[in-house]
Amino acid sequence: MITLTPSAIERVNKVLARADGVMAIRVGVKDSGCSGFSYVVEQAKSIADDDLRFDQDGVEVVVAKDDLPMLEGVELDYRQDGINSAFAFKNPQAKETCGCGESFTV
Repeated sequence: MITLTPSAIERVNKVLARADGVMAIRVGVKDSGCSGFSYVVEQAKSIADDDLRFDQDGVEVVVAKDDLPMLEGVELDYRQDGINSAFAFKNPQAKETCGCGESFTV
């Protein structure tokens, strides 16, 4: 399961309110970066039969079945620092992250 902090819930609700045809937020991973994998957060306009769905405080989160082992227990936060803002991941399964924090290894 993936949990969202209150600031992540607020941000996702704002994004989903402005998006037509978006059903949920999709969280996943892709091969990338110097440590192996990077996180993906995108709008879900469709949900596959093998996608897993989580609901937290009215926000639906979709995860591809194949990505869940690398995301199990992840906390998704949304942080603002001056003019910069981004989703941030706290992954108890990550054994290593790169120096810039953009990729991880499990």
